Amino acid sequence: MRGFGCLFGLVVLIAFAGLVATLSNVVAAAGPFGVIAQVLGVALLVGAVVGLASAARTFRRSATTLDEILAAAGRVEDGDYTARVAPPPRGPRPVRDLVAGFNAMAARLEASEQQRRTLLADVSHELRTPLAVVQGNVEAILDGVHPADAEHLGVILDETRVLGRLVEDVRTLALSDAGRLPLHREPTDLGVLLGDVVGAFEAAASTGGVALAVDVLGDLPLLDVDPVRIREVVGNLVANALRHTPRAGSVAVTAALAGVGPRRAVEVAVRDTGPGIDPALLPYVFDRFAKSPESRGSGLGLAIARGLVEAHGGTIAVESRPGQGATFRFALPLDVPHARPSA
Repeated sequence: MRGFGCLFGLVVLIAFAGLVATLSNVVAAAGPFGVIAQVLGVALLVGAVVGLASAARTFRRSATTLDEILAAAGRVEDGDYTARVAPPPRGPRPVRDLVAGFNAMAARLEASEQQRRTLLADVSHELRTPLAVVQGNVEAILDGVHPADAEHLGVILDETRVLGRLVEDVRTLALSDAGRLPLHREPTDLGVLLGDVVGAFEAAASTGGVALAVDVLGDLPLLDVDPVRIREVVGNLVANALRHTPRAGSVAVTAALAGVGPRRAVEVAVRDTGPGIDPALLPYVFDRFAKSPESRGSGLGLAIARGLVEAHGGTIAVESRPGQGATFRFALPLDVPHARPSA
């Protein structure tokens, strides 16, 4: 028997020995009622044996499960996050809860490890292309293949900007995940902010033949938010919508009050008339580096948008059907301005 089995077996043996000794003392002290006491003692002994046998089976199942948890914990300690413990079909509720908790913990560790590996692979992939362009152009200039003129140096400068944006995006994600994203809150008129963002994209929309409009429904109260971060969220969503909307299409940005009582919020929606999001990709659009094969972005914009909205205590979601465009919505609460601590 293994560790916990020996412990529980010892407990059962001690309990049984104690019961026999107690009954023997009772029978010996019964005097003239010795026969009756013996009969009652035997009956009690039989009942006690049956009870102890049932308890022993329960202890045995629990001991086996606990030993399996110990073995699985050793595997996790060695870095094997695929370790799981089979749920016992019967047994004490605390033991079943312990197994469920252990399996959930191991699953989260496995998912975190997989995300870490995926993140490293994706970041290295995203860095490889601009670095290759920079290296190739610098080597060509040094070898005299290309002159060190504005045209060729401009290409290098553009790629360094791509690298800078990628590094800043990864930093923002890391701070958001750690709950340490700095937020500089101030009373903000969201209607004015949306108008400024849409105005900044009007030239790009006009060039692409896309109609871009903003509509603020009703009077919105001032929000205690970081305007720079919220501007980044809206900018990400509008840029993404314009990128996937064909000529003669449209992108609409709307804002309105939603909810009642303590759940009041300002909801912002960005709708486009593009081809929509692939149903296979839709559940993962807010994950890091999640993007369609034809996308030219880094795949971090929507992940950053989600992190920034959640840092304000808000929520973000997407709706899309193939051929019917996509609608991104995020809500910022009115009554819970500091739902998450900020550095």
